[in-house]
Amino acid sequence: MSPRPHLPARAFRPLAALPPWLAHALRAQRGPVPWSAVTRGALAAGPLLLVSVLVGRTSLGVVAAIAAMLAGINDRPGSRRTAVQRLGAPALVGAAGLLVGTYVGDHVGAVALTAVLTGLGLLAGGMSAIGPVASGGGTQLLVASAIGAGMPVAEPGWARALAFLAGAGWLLALRLVLPTPGAMTGDFRFDGERDAVARVYDAVADLLDATGTGHATARRAALTAALDHAQDALAGPRLRRYASSSSERRLHAQYTAALPLAEAATALAWAAEPLSERASAGPRRLAAAVRENTHTGPLPAPARSAPALRALDDALLHAADAFDQGGGGDLHARRHGVRYLLRTGFGAGGREYGLRVALSFGASAAVAQALYHSQWYGRHTHWYWLPATAVFLVKPDLGPLVSRVLCRAAGTVLGALLFAGLAAVLPRPEGLVALVALCGALIPVSTRHFAAQTAVVTVLVLSLVMVGGEPQASAGRIVETLLACGIVLIVGHLPMPGKRGGQVRARLAAAVRAADAYLTHVLDGSDDRAARWALRREAYRALAEARTAIALAAHELPALARHTEGTDEVAAVLERLVDTTTACAVHLDDTGRLTARHRERLAELLDELAAGRDRVGLRTPVPDLAVAG
Repeated sequence: MSPRPHLPARAFRPLAALPPWLAHALRAQRGPVPWSAVTRGALAAGPLLLVSVLVGRTSLGVVAAIAAMLAGINDRPGSRRTAVQRLGAPALVGAAGLLVGTYVGDHVGAVALTAVLTGLGLLAGGMSAIGPVASGGGTQLLVASAIGAGMPVAEPGWARALAFLAGAGWLLALRLVLPTPGAMTGDFRFDGERDAVARVYDAVADLLDATGTGHATARRAALTAALDHAQDALAGPRLRRYASSSSERRLHAQYTAALPLAEAATALAWAAEPLSERASAGPRRLAAAVRENTHTGPLPAPARSAPALRALDDALLHAADAFDQGGGGDLHARRHGVRYLLRTGFGAGGREYGLRVALSFGASAAVAQALYHSQWYGRHTHWYWLPATAVFLVKPDLGPLVSRVLCRAAGTVLGALLFAGLAAVLPRPEGLVALVALCGALIPVSTRHFAAQTAVVTVLVLSLVMVGGEPQASAGRIVETLLACGIVLIVGHLPMPGKRGGQVRARLAAAVRAADAYLTHVLDGSDDRAARWALRREAYRALAEARTAIALAAHELPALARHTEGTDEVAAVLERLVDTTTACAVHLDDTGRLTARHRERLAELLDELAAGRDRVGLRTPVPDLAVAG
């Protein structure tokens, strides 16, 4: 449910002179306006609230609008199939949290309530270490449990949970039914998949153009991101095990045909010899054929003067054949079992994450209960705001800690002041309902920066509170946000059992294991190319996840960033090792043996990786060239 980390490829130059933790807070993502998501946002929370007001069920409408808002934060570009998982799974977990929170809030005292919420924080924090969807589920679990325990709603818990599911389900239904730009090319159900596959071919062409230049490393990382996105888009949840239509089978075949192209392009980038423009012309024509759902036509063949160029030419011929036949293909998608999920959730990274979430959520609930029962600043009915705010602040996938705190504080103040002015002039409730609809439309754009998202969400929440019958609460919203910021800052700097930076080291260790499996497979001389492509995909994906975690940790305050120093250097060595392994695979396919340059390079990188592992305290064994060969 969290927005993407604010780590844009191009930063504003004036920010380069600022400390990393401050520069990160000022950066924003760029890109075109997602008009389809804006339309869905406008049709989600506002209309739900309007219907509930008209039928006299305002409180349930507020719950449904909150669920639609949370789903809207997760409404990202991509395929319809992945939207089912990205929006639906967290909503189911959130509804369960709402049920638990309602029951606990109605039947136990303040101390027991705080203990239960702390336990939920521990569970949700460990669960969030598994991946983005699990992280979204953990967030909605905690936010909904706090709402269920504190929001004054007359209806029983099961009715609240159904309203929550209805709100998220309405946005999901809009995502599945409404067409998106370019959707009328071929089968509109697969417009997100089609765009994702086309971007892979564009990324291959960009890498070929950058070969022999200083941009090759960044273009190879962009190719990995494009492959990850396409793989996820095609491998989302399905009712049937295999692709059920000719359009879907064709897209699967086009994605699979891109894998040998990506492999050859990576090998050419490793060789660092500039190529002619003719080399990238074929992949660009393939990208256009995917987007327009047409045949490829004749493809310009590159020169066949080197093993990687011969591999590129063979991959183009294979792609042209696959585009014509469209017989489907293996997606080589991740399939992690229960053991992996438990190991990730209860491993070093999950334990550290879970403890911090539990402490932040539990401490904020305790403070909120103390203020509520002591009536320190009035017997207000929205004490749940404090723990719910802490949930967003403690989530590292929203950015580094200090950046989250600064953006949350600034966004809340801006949003509260803006709402105070609007509430003084807007008619009630119709003006507030319109404001909710406007904020729902702005959420997909505001996710580019956490402060902007906070401001929009603040206006939306305050509008819902007032529609629900409470007085204007801008001042209370600011106070409780600042309290939550203080609590999370303190908890974020507390010493914890074990070594700090557990999540970064867990991601890096997973990348080392994936690289080891890939290298071993290549040097063993196996002819199973499908297995090799699956291992290559896993190695690059694990490496990208480690890179993201390392980049976020590097933008923390120095007191926290020092615990992961050196991990970026290990990741850079690992990246070169995986690139070299790919070059070895392509060369072995062509000649059956490695050159002295390949073996020397592998040996150097493995020595560097072993030294870097010792410096950063990784326990995972590094690959052994003698054993792998």
